[in-house]
Amino acid sequence: MMHRMLCQCYKWIGLIMHILLITLELSIPLAHSLKDKRSHIKSLKDRISHRFNVSIAEVDFQEEWQRSMLGICILSNEKSYLDKQYSLIESMVIDFSELEITQITREWI
Repeated sequence: MMHRMLCQCYKWIGLIMHILLITLELSIPLAHSLKDKRSHIKSLKDRISHRFNVSIAEVDFQEEWQRSMLGICILSNEKSYLDKQYSLIESMVIDFSELEITQITREWI
């Protein structure tokens, strides 16, 4: 509710803001411990955050060693820019050989 009020407020003063939330559910078949998993996840998070101007965090399955869920948030005044960034991030994760995507969703806020 707060996000919707914030967006409405920005529209009222003449600014348009689009927020894209990407949720990645990942399988990490090569991880044999939580330490392995965290290493793979940290590597992916570092690659994404260095290449794209995003906020990224592990949001679920922190104690499961072959599964993870990442949340990625991107903000822009152009929706087409966010669509392009989504495609590039998705391609980067697909190319990341240590992980498999089990589910990916995007939500416009």
